[in-house]
Amino acid sequence: MWAGVFPAVTTKFTADGELDHAEMERCFALQMEAGCDGIIVCGSLGEGPMLSHDEKIEVLKTAQKVAGKKPVLLTVNEAGTREAATIAKRAAKAGANGLMVVPSPIYHTNPDETVAALQAVAQAGDLPVMIYSNKIAYRVDVTIADMERLAKDERFVAIKESSDDIRRSTDIINHFGDRYDLFTGVDNLAFEALSVGAIGWVAGLVVAFPRETVAICQLMKAGRREEALAIYRWFRPLLDLDVSTYLVQNIKLAEVLAIGTNDRVRMPRMPLMGERRAMVEKIVKQAIATRPELPKFSVAKAA
Repeated sequence: MWAGVFPAVTTKFTADGELDHAEMERCFALQMEAGCDGIIVCGSLGEGPMLSHDEKIEVLKTAQKVAGKKPVLLTVNEAGTREAATIAKRAAKAGANGLMVVPSPIYHTNPDETVAALQAVAQAGDLPVMIYSNKIAYRVDVTIADMERLAKDERFVAIKESSDDIRRSTDIINHFGDRYDLFTGVDNLAFEALSVGAIGWVAGLVVAFPRETVAICQLMKAGRREEALAIYRWFRPLLDLDVSTYLVQNIKLAEVLAIGTNDRVRMPRMPLMGERRAMVEKIVKQAIATRPELPKFSVAKAA
């Protein structure tokens, strides 16, 4: 159902802390122009837990305006299953193409609870679901055994694999074949995951460097591994910024330098300052200064 590059887009705010829809439209359009295959809103990078349900639906609608016929997924990352089911229903009513669902980021569910919660959200939204498995950030591992139980429900169509263990990608393919669309969710393991059979990339640094991200994915799809690897090696210091407690601030600062936007965040987060800001600026500026010339490749155009 899904494949390619799906940016986990950032949420833009005005100086007084409200949603900045005009700036989101501009930034989301850059993703579509570069050839990204869909958009995922209100995830970890999109500061979803800091947004109200009304705001999440507003961000979804803004992304839909830009994406045309390409899929837009809403992330469901609520503390409670009741609240998760509520936003899933609202997303469906608003025309979302699917959901990316995280087990409760507050309560660390056991396997039975994990499966039951994911099933409840899928039933409530009645939309295609990407399972978000991230035991590092959320301390709940959606295991292959859990995926086996969920596979009985056809609404579960994809997996965002973010365990930080590249062996898991092969394990999933060996166990399920093509039952699930396998996406990598760790920026600095993307080339490795695409090499062993992932067909998609839920990407973070793509919001600042969309053309390079799309190039890697498309070149790998075309079997042009060495060309993709050359870009990936240049990209790696940037991609490492995604694997951090400060990933939101890191990537928003990269956007400032690469696409001329702002790095406003919702408290308790604050923009990077001091030595940490200087370190990230150095990495991003060095990458911009050494940006490679991209080979020609085909991309899907926004409808």
